[in-house]
Amino acid sequence: MALYDGVSALMYDVAANVLMPRYRRLAQGDIAEKSPGEIVTSVDLAAERRLASGLAALLPQARIVGEEATAANPELLDAAGHGLVWLVDPLDGTANYASGRGPFGIMVALVEDGVPHMGWILDGLEGRMCFAERGKGAWRGHERVRCSPTSLRRPIAALGTHFLSPARRERVHAAAARHLDRVPVPMCAAASYARLLLGQDDMALFQRSLPWDHAAGALIVEEAGGRVTHWDRSDYRVGGHGSGILAAASPALWERAAGILLGPAAGLAPALVQAA
Repeated sequence: MALYDGVSALMYDVAANVLMPRYRRLAQGDIAEKSPGEIVTSVDLAAERRLASGLAALLPQARIVGEEATAANPELLDAAGHGLVWLVDPLDGTANYASGRGPFGIMVALVEDGVPHMGWILDGLEGRMCFAERGKGAWRGHERVRCSPTSLRRPIAALGTHFLSPARRERVHAAAARHLDRVPVPMCAAASYARLLLGQDDMALFQRSLPWDHAAGALIVEEAGGRVTHWDRSDYRVGGHGSGILAAASPALWERAAGILLGPAAGLAPALVQAA
């Protein structure tokens, strides 16, 4: 698995030599607002440059679509679902990192025509690598793994509803409260998907579906026996028309989550998503 080894080594290098030396050492000038309520740091930018250079050397025929490059040139996102593409999130959980806390991580996915084929998630603080290859399974480090649901009577759910309007958010949580034990979201998609894999959470709901946040994690969870779809119940796909994401640690848990969160009580039917 030469590509696995090369990308893993690159991500570990970026974590060790770009992320961690600046962790809890950012100056005021290192942090900027790139859009209302969303920040970027000098570390995001430096990490993406290093990852992009390394990935281009490993697989020159693949285009690179990084979160920060797309912030500067939004047209890059339009083509993310076409051809062979590296999707790069150089520092997922930027707000956590900038505040001097975890979790945060690095995510990389290799996608062809919108279908994730390989995905890596590196936990920045723990140094834990999760990886999957389509049709071949998922790994934590060098150990092949399957999702481990909690098996609790009330499944544990992390509901990313902070981008919904207050009324929509209240409706979703009211529907969930009757059936699920809700836990705070980690504000880091890399950690959200790892929690499904490692038996900490049973379900995760996301409103935004930016591809660098989800391509690697969706593949890892599915290859480990879970299920990930858009809110319209279509299979997860980069560049598709589906909005929102529902992920669960098993198909049975996904069905249970869909009945609660994608049913009429929660108000997340596709026709209502844009209004949210």
